[in-house]
Formats: sequence, structure tokens, C-alpha cells
Amino acid sequence: MPTLPALVSRGHRKTFQSLSVLGLTSILALALCGCSNSGMTAAKSDASGGGGSGKAGGRRGGGDVPVTVANATHRDVPQEIQVIGNIEAYSTITVKAQVGGQLTDVFFKEGDFVRKGEKLFTIDTRPLEAAYNQAVANIARDRASFLQAQANMARDQANAKYQDAQAKRYAELFQAGIISKDQAEQLRASADASAQAVNADQAAIASAQAAIGASSATAENAKVQLGFTSLYSPINGRTGNLTVKQGNVVTANNMDLMTINQVEPIYVTFSVPESQLPAIKKYMAMGSLTVRARPQDANTADEERGALTFVDNTVDVTTGTIKLKGTFPNTDHQLWPGQFVRVTLRLTTQQNAVVVPNEAIQTGQTGAFVYVVKPDQTVESRTVVTGTRVDQDMVVSEGLAVGETVVTEGQLRLAPGSKVVVRDGRGGGGGGRGRRG
Repeated sequence: MPTLPALVSRGHRKTFQSLSVLGLTSILALALCGCSNSGMTAAKSDASGGGGSGKAGGRRGGGDVPVTVANATHRDVPQEIQVIGNIEAYSTITVKAQVGGQLTDVFFKEGDFVRKGEKLFTIDTRPLEAAYNQAVANIARDRASFLQAQANMARDQANAKYQDAQAKRYAELFQAGIISKDQAEQLRASADASAQAVNADQAAIASAQAAIGASSATAENAKVQLGFTSLYSPINGRTGNLTVKQGNVVTANNMDLMTINQVEPIYVTFSVPESQLPAIKKYMAMGSLTVRARPQDANTADEERGALTFVDNTVDVTTGTIKLKGTFPNTDHQLWPGQFVRVTLRLTTQQNAVVVPNEAIQTGQTGAFVYVVKPDQTVESRTVVTGTRVDQDMVVSEGLAVGETVVTEGQLRLAPGSKVVVRDGRGGGGGGRGRRG
């Protein structure tokens, strides 16, 4: 059995060992915190001291700033307006029946291209043929009545002539006292009646002539109506949905049979801001303006070319735009009525325009500017006036000359007078000037 002092000693040793472990752990933790704080202090010192002095030195010319540069060049730049437009058929014809009847024949399939004058439909001709034949028969009847009236007039004219001669002779006999006055007056009355019969015959002839004219008009109308039983295409175009199938009965002027859209040529309709109207009018006066159009999912190589043929006479006050139309040959039928397309209207081409990469243009409080690299490898901030953007380049109309070198990457570390070193487009160090890589 261990004695009480031995137990106390053993307890003290365990306590001491526990305290020793805790103390060692605390010392190590404090040491690690100290190392971390010293590292952070050193990093802050480097960031505020080394990095800052390097940046400041670069701005003061104390250190070279790596940049990517490009030369200002000249090229012919087209001035264009790009908008979204839609395709419109050159003309649209709705085919209707002008006479009623059963639709007996359809000579095309839905969606076919048809030529002008091509037969499309036939409507039952039998009722109209009967009406026409009846009108022709009426003409023959009226002509017979006319001939009869002429014969009656000839007979009555001869009789009237005889009666008149008789009346004159009897009048002479009355004057001689051979016959009575009553006989002379009776013959004169007969002669006057015969003359009136001739007048009636003349009226009958006129009536017969009018009847012939009316019958002829009726026959002509029946012939026209009979011609309406065959329907022909009035234009070259593509047929649409057939709304009335063969065998159905159609009503005159009350039913659309189908629609034909003319797609050769075809219109491209689009709107531009009213601010572009003066330029459009100016360049239209110089010659025809080219319009290009392509479907939104097509490549530039698939563009169709046409000409601007219509400028609306009113600006839309609700949108501030004006409607234009371009006419396209569309011989390959790439453009389709109702389709949305990307439209490019070329106004003119600016010859030998100064261009720089779009990344070289910076925006400051006074407007657009570029950093120009001078022969001594320092930079100069120069205000410029920009024009249109062409692909990845920007037109500079004022402030820059062809051949000057501008900074395209690294502008954030630059200030006027900073000294630079040119690197290639991949970001590596470079000793001389170069274009974008």
C-alpha cells in the first residue's frame, strides 16, 4: 500500500504534467499567431509600399508600364444603318368566284408556284351555258320580228301610196261635180289611215331593233358569266391554303378560294429613326441606295441585295421612325413573306477613314480619348472625335493621324507622361512596338 505522501506526490506530478501540456500548447498557438500577423503586416507593407511605389513610379515615369499597342490605319468605311425588318409580298391577290356554282376542278396543289394566266379552277358551266343559249335564241327571235316589221312597213307604204293617189283623183272628180263630197272625203280618210299605218310600222321596226340590242346584251353578259367559270392566275406567285375544296358549291363574290403572293420581286419593309432621314434623302439624290437583308439565323454570305425604292411620306409620331421599303429580285426565293430579317442600308462609303481598334477608345470627363505612344516611349492623352464602328474597329474623324501608335491594353496604369514598354498581344514582354496579337 502506498503511503499518503506518495499519493500526493503522484497527484502533483499528474497536475504538473497537465499544466505543462496546456502551457506548451498555448505557447505554440501564440507563436503561430505572431507569425501570421507578421506575415500579414509584411504583405500590407509590400502592398502599400512596394506595389504603390511601383504604380506611382510608373505614373511618374519611374518604371515602364507594359502595354499592348496598335497603329492607326486608314480604310474605306461604309456608312450603314442596321435595323430589323420584315418581308412583304410584292403583291397579294385574293382569288374569289365571280359566279356561283359547284367547284368542279382544281388545277394546282396548295403551295405551288403558278404563272400569270395559268388555269386554277373550273366552276360548273351548265347553268350559264343554258342561259347563254337562251339569250342567243332571243336574238334570233328579235331579228325575225325586225324583218317582219320591215315587211309590214313596205306593204303599208305601198297601200298608203295607192290610197293617196286615189284620194287625189276623187278630189278632182268632186271639183268637177262628178262625185259627191262624201265619197271624196271617204277616200281621203282612207289615205290618211294608210299613212299612219306606215308610221306604226316604223315604230315596230325601231322596237324590234331595241329588242335585238337587249337580247345581244343579255347574250354578251351570259357569255361573260360563262367565262367566269374558269379562273386564271392574274400574277406570278405562290399559292396559299385552299379554303374551298373541289366539289363544294361557291357563292359569287362572297368566298375567298385562296391567296396568291408574288415573291419575285419582293419587298423588305423596315423603319429607321427620323434623325436619319436627312442623310437618306441626301444620298438618294446622288443615286440608288443598296439594301442588304438576311434571315436572323443566316450568315453574312447569304445576304440578299436589293435597292431602296420607297420612303414613306409621314414620320410615325408615336415611334419617331419612318417606314422604308427595299425591292429585291428574290429569284432563289430565300426571302419569304412575313419573315423577320436583318436589314443593312448603305448610305455611302467614307474613303481613307482613320481607324483604330475599338479597345483603344477610352471615355473620360471631356469625352473620348486615346493614349498615344510617342517616339520616346512615353504616352500622351489625346482627345478624339469618333465616328461609326466597323467590325472591331472605330473610325476616328478628328484627333489622330494615320501611323500613330495607340494603346489598346494597359490603360488603367497609365497617366500622361508614363513610360511604357510594348508587349505582344499574349501579354508577354516585348521590346518594340507591335500591333494587337
